[in-house]
Formats: sequence, structure tokens, C-alpha cells
Amino acid sequence: MRTRKTFFTFIGIFTLIMLLYFAFLHYKIREHTNIEIPNHADYIIILGARVKGEIPSLALQYRIDAAASYLKKNKETIAIASGGKGPGEEITEAEAIKRGLLAHGINGNRILLEDKSTDTVENISFSKDLIPKHLQTGLLVTNDFHLYRAISISKDQGLSLKGIPAETPTIAIPKSYTREYLAITKYYLMKIFQN
Repeated sequence: MRTRKTFFTFIGIFTLIMLLYFAFLHYKIREHTNIEIPNHADYIIILGARVKGEIPSLALQYRIDAAASYLKKNKETIAIASGGKGPGEEITEAEAIKRGLLAHGINGNRILLEDKSTDTVENISFSKDLIPKHLQTGLLVTNDFHLYRAISISKDQGLSLKGIPAETPTIAIPKSYTREYLAITKYYLMKIFQN
């Protein structure tokens, strides 16, 4: 009887800890989306997401739309479209972003392509190499659930960036947030074991 009680006590405590942990992660995610977006950034980095053939997924389309909105208001800002080609993609994510920005009327001279990356770390690392040396202030464009981890990775690579949060498709919210909680946990663990 005592063993059973101890077991259920352990399960209860573990469940409470996990709920508090995920509440903390959700707070950090929301904290990075509820910020004032500065105008006149020198550059923005638009992180790639899935492309279906040549058509941006809804998540990527929201990133393109958010980036285009900023670029229309800030005429001197350049864009770095970041993302390679994954399974089922006929063009790179960077090319899909560029096409989307062009469709919004953004001049192609303002768009640089980073088309080799396969994950968020590479997105930022490879994009960093494309930033002209004289440019200082930058922003990251990605879906709201992804901003906290992306900005944290940017800091690790010596970039002090704020974010432009793009909407997350309603249908994708449960899956996106669940995957992101796990991705952030993996990020934390890698940071611990690297130190």
C-alpha cells in the first residue's frame, strides 16, 4: 500500500514539475512576441519553413507577409531570405521567400539568398555570413512560437536581434507549440552539456 502511495505521489510531483516547466517555456515564448518592433533596421533575416513543391506552407507565407509589411514601411532595410531545400521541396525555402517578397512588390535588389541551411542554427549562422560588414541592427522574422529559441541561438552566435513575430496558422498551433517545447528543451540540454 505504501509503495503504491509513494508511486502516485511521485507521479503527481513529476506532473506538477512538468506543467510548471511548460508554463515557463510558454511564458518565455510569449515574452519574445510581445515586444515593440524597432523601425529602420539595417537588415532582417527571414527564417525558412516548409515549401510544398514551389508553394510556401501557410507558416512560411505568414513569415513572408510579416517581412513584406516591415520592408514596405522601412525602405532602406535589406532582407536575407534563409532556407535550403528539403524533401518534397522543388525550390529552396529562400527562393520561395524571395518570390513571395517580389509578389508583394519588394525590389529584388534588397533581397539576399541564403539557400544552404537545414535548421535554425544553420539559418542564422549562414545568414550571418551574408550580412554586409557596415550593417549593425537586425531583426529576425519567424512565427511567434519560434522566436524565443531563434533569438537565443542568435545570441549564441554573437548577433543581438529582436524579432518580428509572424502569426502561427491556427490549425498548426498545438503541433507547433508541442514541437517547440521539445526543441527548446533539446537546446537547453545541449547548452548544459557544451559548458
